[in-house]
Amino acid sequence: MLLVGRAGGPEERLVPAAGFELETVNVRGLDRDAVWKNLALPAVIPASLRAGLRIVDRFRPDVVLGMGGYVMAPAVAAARLRGIPYVLHEKDVRPGLATRIFAGGAAAICTTLPGTEKRLNGRRVTLTGVPLREGFAPRVPDVPPRRLLITGGSQGARNLNRAVWSALEELCRSFEEVVHVAGRQGAAGVTEHAHVRYTGMAFTDDMASLMSRADLIVSRAGVGTIAEATAVGLPMILVPGTFGGGHQEENATAMVDAGAAVRLGDAELSGPSLVATIQGLDGDRLRAMAKASASAGRRDAAQRVLTVLHEVARR
Repeated sequence: MLLVGRAGGPEERLVPAAGFELETVNVRGLDRDAVWKNLALPAVIPASLRAGLRIVDRFRPDVVLGMGGYVMAPAVAAARLRGIPYVLHEKDVRPGLATRIFAGGAAAICTTLPGTEKRLNGRRVTLTGVPLREGFAPRVPDVPPRRLLITGGSQGARNLNRAVWSALEELCRSFEEVVHVAGRQGAAGVTEHAHVRYTGMAFTDDMASLMSRADLIVSRAGVGTIAEATAVGLPMILVPGTFGGGHQEENATAMVDAGAAVRLGDAELSGPSLVATIQGLDGDRLRAMAKASASAGRRDAAQRVLTVLHEVARR
């Protein structure tokens, strides 16, 4: 097995540390929020494709797995040019640009949330979920909830952090423990807010442990957090981010439609609206959300993806 990643990315540290072989490519994606950053793409794309071809020609894979996003493009494009079967994995309900570009030649497409298959009509789509780290074990959350977990992802969510801190006293009266992962942009804020029932941190490598103690989670609607929360079976209050073309809105909708979450819009987010949303969830609603969340979880996602890969490689 060979992993291909972005030169300068965290994979340069993580992959060798995990004991796997890594090749890197100098590749960049299309930036929709800062268009001027795309000026270098006409030079970067051909060079990254040539690098992808060199890697594929040397390694001679039986099958290539593209895990979504622009980083997969050089290896997947090389596989397509060389006639090697490839499988795509799409994390969001709305397929990203790279998935849309390469979907036509894919031997199979694995998806994470229901609804993606409607965007990929005519393709061979399998709902696998997204592979997770170990430790996300199912449990039945307490009702009424005793422990609240709030996270905005690794970078944090400025509006969510502000809402939490403005409502901190009320939240700490309602819960025995409030755990808040504020992200890098909230690192300074967590040290400025103190309460015996409040634990703030900028980042954690052990989200599984935090979720194993939580009874309710408030978060952005990123697929990683949704997958982890549903693997545990947590009811969710999702505050979809407005970045990246608003793709998180559709992730949140999928979970709301499944009955596992309620949505709180970023524009409406404030301390009072956060508290009101939490208080609006009675015991019956929370139990139903937890049950729906557990039903949506895919703890065997890695094995499901492997099954698809083996089927494709044997054709």
